[in-house]
Amino acid sequence: MGHILETVVPVFLVILLGAGLSRQGALPASVLGPLNRLVYYIAIPAMIFLTVRRAPFREHAAFALVFGTLVPVVLGLLAALALAPLFRLRGGLRGTFAQCAFHGNLGYVGLAVSFYYLGDKGLARAGILAAFLMLLQNVLAVAALEGCSGAGRSRGAARRARTMALRVLGNPVILGVAAGLVFSCSGLPLPVAAERTLSIVADMSLPLALLVIGAGLSFGLVRERIWPVLGAGAVKLFFMPAAGAGLYSLAGLPPAAFLPGVILLAAPSATVCHVMGREMGGSPDFATAAISVTTLLSMVSYSFWLGVLS
Repeated sequence: MGHILETVVPVFLVILLGAGLSRQGALPASVLGPLNRLVYYIAIPAMIFLTVRRAPFREHAAFALVFGTLVPVVLGLLAALALAPLFRLRGGLRGTFAQCAFHGNLGYVGLAVSFYYLGDKGLARAGILAAFLMLLQNVLAVAALEGCSGAGRSRGAARRARTMALRVLGNPVILGVAAGLVFSCSGLPLPVAAERTLSIVADMSLPLALLVIGAGLSFGLVRERIWPVLGAGAVKLFFMPAAGAGLYSLAGLPPAAFLPGVILLAAPSATVCHVMGREMGGSPDFATAAISVTTLLSMVSYSFWLGVLS
């Protein structure tokens, strides 16, 4: 239990530090955008590339691991669509609710917990699994938003779907994993100067990512939609990790092998839910509330899952 608290509590204290700095004006909105781009497009891909480059791909991408990580995402979407009528959610709001229930913040929170709790080996496995997860999450997010909002019947639906597909394929984490796999499988050497440069850049990725997450938290919209938000959180933080752990166990995998997958599945709602909700006829306000609440609640859920499975 001590190791769990030593891992989870510092991660969320840095998130809360980001929230405090934002309230004090030390991390204004004008700074958050550039910082987020720095982390998302440069620092995290550098960290993932260096980690995956040293990792054995076949061990970390075994079929049972990948299958047990992807199926819970589909189950999370189905569970959310089943729950939506209970909260009287329709149209774009229903689509955003569904997306927040299965679309996790892998790059900022999931990878951070994997690294600080499991070290480089756990981060390598989480990074490879995250690439598969990101592809599926984004495809299902587009489908959920288009289907629920009715935007799929509009002339611009195909264009938006193509745009989102290009964004998925150009996702920096996916590209970082792909580049790392090229070096890992080919045995190509990386010049010492390049590796040290990337290491310096990678070292700033997770601290900055956590600060940015904290600075973006907002709870002004939570009260109006508290029960749907908690419903999305229950699917995201507990149902999906439980489904994953069950599938991994059925496949005969030990917890030490599948814990990175559970950590990714238990990640809070992704910040991109807000962007996609705004661009694709969803509810960005609901997404903001869900992201904020699930991010804070994930401190409890991570402590639970790590305690049960470690």
